[in-house]
Parts: sequence; structure tokens; C-alpha cells
Amino acid sequence: MTFLIRFYIAFYFVSFAAFSQVNEVNPPEYIKTIIFKGNTDLSQLPIVELGESIEISFDALNGDEEDYYYKIEHFNHDWTPSQLMKPEFLEGFDNQRIRNYENSYNTYQIYSHYTLTIPNQFTKSLKVTGNYIISIFNNDDELVFSRKFMIYENKANVGVTLKRSRDLAFINEKQRVEILIDPKITLTNPKQTVKAVIIKNNNLKTAITNIKPQFTVGTQLMYRYDKETSFWAGNEYLYFENKDTRAANTGVQYIELKNLYHSYLYTNTPRNNIPYTYFPDINGNYTVLNLDAKDSDIEADYVWVHFSLKATENLKNKAIYVYGNFNNFSIDNNTKMNYDANQNIFYKTLLLKQGFYNYKYVSQEKTTLNEGIVSGNFYQTENNYKVIVYYRNLGARYDQIIGLGEGTSVNISN
Repeated sequence: MTFLIRFYIAFYFVSFAAFSQVNEVNPPEYIKTIIFKGNTDLSQLPIVELGESIEISFDALNGDEEDYYYKIEHFNHDWTPSQLMKPEFLEGFDNQRIRNYENSYNTYQIYSHYTLTIPNQFTKSLKVTGNYIISIFNNDDELVFSRKFMIYENKANVGVTLKRSRDLAFINEKQRVEILIDPKITLTNPKQTVKAVIIKNNNLKTAITNIKPQFTVGTQLMYRYDKETSFWAGNEYLYFENKDTRAANTGVQYIELKNLYHSYLYTNTPRNNIPYTYFPDINGNYTVLNLDAKDSDIEADYVWVHFSLKATENLKNKAIYVYGNFNNFSIDNNTKMNYDANQNIFYKTLLLKQGFYNYKYVSQEKTTLNEGIVSGNFYQTENNYKVIVYYRNLGARYDQIIGLGEGTSVNISN
């Protein structure tokens, strides 16, 4: 093979890596309870204003008190690496050790609790808006896990309105997002330079991306699409709480103490063919809490939580997963349920920290996620929607975020 051919092959692979979309990396089994939040938003998908702080915490259950390090990278609107060099978006240094950690206290499960806040004495600020990924590495410089976050500036007012679908076939099952962007700055050629992303219930994996303005009225940008900005409405999340390990709380049928506590949840039944019933949820989120603790971060214990779902005929041959923010809405072998033909149920056991949890059951075939196969889709479902507005001026080298809007389907209209 000639030198020239080898050069072109190497250039192709480097170029492909540089421009491919980067996804989050989920942690190994011994890393649990990753909580990532801003200083004002507890959604666990930080979308913070420029200058605000973010905090990420996690537990390591291997008991080794290992050192962990963090690195921060900047990305374009489509999560491909941006052209910015690190000093252009970060003041100070990353690749620093996480120095704030404590060991668990008075728990059956031993763990170390790590907390990182940015800015800090080393990473003094993130200087530009846009998409970011924070990656956590171990002593051997091996990637342990990564999480996405966004920083914006308030350069545009973003109105978000929820409507029912215009398509009569889905009028009872879908929710449509209408957007009005009123910029505070002059936008050049907005139909090409402005892109919007809609995120439902803080789940980036189901976000609708790269939406361009449908039309303009003066300087305002209008989005009144139907199919392009419609989501399956889903249903309210199921929930349980085990903030007191010695008593069966909401959603828990009974408990046992073995090597650790075990919480056996009531067996859930599919809700796709029964009428919609409203009961408040926290849109797939979770919170850590031990009623008897002064500091739940290090005094909340880990509990084996037993999930079970009654299997109907349409589910028996499906791949069913337990789904929620507690596992970063992951679809993998760690969240896939097993099927027990004798009892005709799906079951899964997960090790979770004490607290209050939202969850639901979903199915996936190949790359198609079906959130409604068990829970159903009902236009009345209360969902939270965030709209992020990206803008890249002509000649600019990165996508800035110029606005954030939020809406809820509580008062959805036709």
C-alpha cells in the first residue's frame, strides 16, 4: 500500500470521527445515582444561563475510593464537535481530579459519594453558549461515563404553546408544539441560520431537532407545523417511594432484608386500553431521600427494587424495558425485563438509592422506541416541553444558544 493511499485512508477516518455525532456514555454497574443539575433547575438535564453553575454527583459502589477526573468539550447544535479550541470556551483548566467526596455512613451498601461543581478554583468559567459534554475518567484515563448539558444567553423570547394534533387520526394521542421566537438581536437569514430543538420531559433521546422557521412576521419567527413538531403524548409516569426501608411505602407491596433491603413493587398492568386517569408525576424524574437521615447523599441506602408487569398477548414477544431519568432513559440489557411464562409477567430487579422514582415501561424494535405500547397515548397527559434556539451567524465558528422557552400541556387546546 503506497504512502498516499494510507494517508487518504487515515484522513477519511479522522474526518469521520471529527464530524460524527457524539452520544452520552452510560456508566458501568458500580457507578450509580448520577444527578446532574443547574443551580435553579432540578430537571437533571442542565440548561443553564451563561454564568450560572452546574453540579454533577454520583456514587461509586466498589468501595475503592478511586480518583475521578473530568473533561469538558464543546459541540455544535447536532452534537458534532465544534471548531473551538478549549481556551476559546473554557477559562482555566479541566482534566482535574474531583476532590469533593464522602463515604457512606450507616448503610448496608458501602459507597463513595462524589460531587463536582462548575465553576470551581480550576475551571473558572465556561465562556460561550452552546452544547457541552462533561466526561468522567478514572485513574487509567478510561472513560467512565459522560453527560450532556447546554448553556444559553437570553437573546430571544421563546413562546411555547401546546395544541392537539390537526391530524384526526391522532387527535387523541399526540401533542403538537407551536413556537414563536421574538429575537432581541438582529438575525441574518434566520431560515438558514436559526434551528430549534424541542425536548419532552428532559429526555434528549426523543427530542425533535433541526427545526427551521416555518414563516416570519416582521422579526418574529413562527413555527406552526403539525407533523414536524408533534410528539406521542404518552401517559403519566408510574411511581414508587422507598424513603423508609423498614416500611412499605407508595407503590411497594412488601419489603425484605437480606444482604440489602429488597422492595417488591406491586405488579403493574398495561394502561394502553383503559381510560386516561390523571395523577401527578414529576415527568420521569427522581429524587434521593432517606427520611431518617440528616444527609441523604451519604446516608440513603441502596435497595434492590423488584419491578413486574403483567404480560398481555401483544407484549409477550416484545422487548420491554424499565425507563426513566434514573437510568438516563437507557434502552440496553441493564434495563431489559425478563419474561416468566409461568406467572405471565415481565420482571426486572434494579439496585436503586432510596428516594422517590418515576418510571414507565416501553418497548423498542430495532431503532423504533414505542413509549405507548404499555402506557398508551392520551392527549390529556401532562408533559413538559423545552425549546432551545440555536443561531450561527454567517462566518461564525460555532452554534450559540440564544433562547430557551418552556411550556406544559396542562392547558392544551385544540
